[in-house]
Amino acid sequence: MRFHFSPKTPLLSLSSSSITSLCLRPFLPSAPKSHFYPSLACHVSTGGNLRMDSTSPDPSSSSSVSVDSVADGLKNQSLREHDISNNNNNMNNENKKNNGKLSLEDLNWDHSFVRELPGDPRNDSIPRQVFHACYTKVLPSAEVENPKLVAWSDSVADLLDLDPKEFGRPDFPLKFSGASPLAGAVPYAQCYGGHQFGTWAGQLGDGRAITLGEIMNSKLERWELQLKGAGKTPYSRFADGLAVLRSSIREFLCSEAMHFLGIPTTRALCLVTTGKFVTRDLFYDGNPKDEPGAVVCRVSQSFLRFGSYQIHASRGGEDLGIVRSLADYAIRHHFPHIENMSKSESLSFSTGDNDQSVVDLTSNKYAAWTVEIAERTASLVARWQGVGFTHGVLNTDNMSILGLTIDYGPFGFLDAFDPSYTPNVTDLPGRRYCFANQPDIGLWNIAQFASTLMTANLISDQEANYAMERYGTKFMDDYQAILSQKLGLQKYNKQLVNKLLSNLAVDKVDYTNFFRALSNIKADPSIPGDELLVPLKAVLLDMGKERKEAWTSWVQSYIQELVASGVSDEERKASMNSVNPKYVLRNYLCQSAIDAAEMGDLEEVRRLLKVMERPYDEQPGMEKYARLPPAWAYRPGVCMLSCSS
Repeated sequence: MRFHFSPKTPLLSLSSSSITSLCLRPFLPSAPKSHFYPSLACHVSTGGNLRMDSTSPDPSSSSSVSVDSVADGLKNQSLREHDISNNNNNMNNENKKNNGKLSLEDLNWDHSFVRELPGDPRNDSIPRQVFHACYTKVLPSAEVENPKLVAWSDSVADLLDLDPKEFGRPDFPLKFSGASPLAGAVPYAQCYGGHQFGTWAGQLGDGRAITLGEIMNSKLERWELQLKGAGKTPYSRFADGLAVLRSSIREFLCSEAMHFLGIPTTRALCLVTTGKFVTRDLFYDGNPKDEPGAVVCRVSQSFLRFGSYQIHASRGGEDLGIVRSLADYAIRHHFPHIENMSKSESLSFSTGDNDQSVVDLTSNKYAAWTVEIAERTASLVARWQGVGFTHGVLNTDNMSILGLTIDYGPFGFLDAFDPSYTPNVTDLPGRRYCFANQPDIGLWNIAQFASTLMTANLISDQEANYAMERYGTKFMDDYQAILSQKLGLQKYNKQLVNKLLSNLAVDKVDYTNFFRALSNIKADPSIPGDELLVPLKAVLLDMGKERKEAWTSWVQSYIQELVASGVSDEERKASMNSVNPKYVLRNYLCQSAIDAAEMGDLEEVRRLLKVMERPYDEQPGMEKYARLPPAWAYRPGVCMLSCSS
């Protein structure tokens, strides 16, 4: 296959600012401009250095050609099965119990990460710089006293072929607090670096997360188990390597809530309390207090992130070889369709006005890999925007190479629609990571990752810029498709969407409840004007005459689009309700569960999990979980949080 581009300006012709300008900025007349808002064109220059220019090319100069996902194109080629070791190819059926479900002792462990990549020759937890290594073997060391199981996920247990009856074992909390070893585990902490708030921070690493190893399930899927809050590692710096119940509940619940919303994410198997207290300064104001300690068992196909590659590229010399080894490892185990793509069908893309500028993804697997990571990241951010999710800390060490939502700290779902909303108090001065900026930040982070691979001589500047171009195209394609689905429309209507988002911002309308209520609009142009807003009365509150007229005008235009689509009201309502959740994990819901748990009542955490496992269903009797936030929800420590955990 061959696609031709004819941009009038060199790649990257789609600037970071133009992504926001296409989907958010036109309707934000009052949104504050952060240090990241001025027009910035991302270019990767030869030599692997990122350049952020102060001027942006005309977005109209970008290619208007619609290109199918490069990732999908690669996946459609001839693929072969994962290359895994023989002992994992032939799973021991005798160990299977209860229709294929396993006990903890019978889990099928593999340790490809420590087997195939260079490790730290030391295995102590003394904070230090770790050179020429991807990990350090280290044992969990959190102090534990009578640990208790707070919550668990049956669906994650199913991923691991784990018998859910194992959650009832008396020793289960001991094993998943790190106090008692899991048979077959080989614990380690990963070494990585990252850009934090736009500034290179050097070595970071797993400062309180300890990976136990990888489980191979009966589908030959690879799942890593990781204990967060299990104690010090060489990457803990000045911290204690522990976690508190407050942040652990938030991470456990949101990992699962995002999955059931259909958004790629790391998962959570279980949450246990340690029985010990941990001192934390929640607001960084010099008033620390003791909080219950806890450990979350996180689960993911990989915890590799952009910073896993950045740290080694930043050190240069022999560590550049580690970047290549890490790339080979990721492609071999997590992108096998790229490792084994057929050379028979060209995946080349013209990037200029003539055929002399061509990116051929079949000739460089690292370029194909970079493009897929860019597209996965773009798709992820588009889905965040669709449900009103704000991550809060989009540093490059919090960006998964698999396109997963990873590292839940001060996250937040939009209540009142505010594009400048950030849930992170540390982010308040510039709002770098606010809701509206997330598409831009995704591109900026991809640029850092591409620069890393250029430094290791894995991709060229042309290939790097093409990956960023694909990020922009993929984001806009997915974002427009998501907004169209949320509105129940067959095709994207830019003018209608922009006016809607402007109205939502002006009136601070609840984002989740509005789209859920919108499915009640009837495609009937004969409805009297004074009745048009009746289906939305629960979400359009306290408006004067002028604002009611603005909304009435929009609903009239919306009805015209619905009539033109020809879809019945019943069919459209069902379709819209399947993509517009009734329940999202609002911060005040988390806080209610935290308050109860800290008083010893764990049922609210479990009940909230069950509600979030069915976000698109009506769930009679659970309507209170869809209510607007109460007044107390806007106090510090609820609607906005710090990274203290």
